[in-house]
Amino acid sequence: QARLVESGGGLVQAGGSLRLSCADISPGAMAWFRQTPGKEREFVATITRSGSSTYYGDPVRGRFTISRDNAKNTMYLQMNSLQPEDTAVYYCAGSHLVVAGVGPGEYDSWGQGTQVTVSS
Repeated sequence: QARLVESGGGLVQAGGSLRLSCADISPGAMAWFRQTPGKEREFVATITRSGSSTYYGDPVRGRFTISRDNAKNTMYLQMNSLQPEDTAVYYCAGSHLVVAGVGPGEYDSWGQGTQVTVSS
């Protein structure tokens, strides 16, 4: 169910950057996932309720930064040094737990997704 709203996707050349936003976030742990055609949804990053702790999937660690602004009820994903392998539909996900992990089943609120395409 699409309770969250992602934005900021687009077309970018390899090495470029994009910043994704997720509005109306849940008052709990949040995460970003991504999915390409014919493949399973892949964990990208998660952030705790307060924003005090983050965790990243191996393919994006060191290049992406997850953050949140609870006063604005918004979560962000800063994506730097983008590569063609990052091409996917990106989804934000919310939990009502203080801390959540890497499994999609741990989240109960989802956005509709925003397309990110990285060309070589």
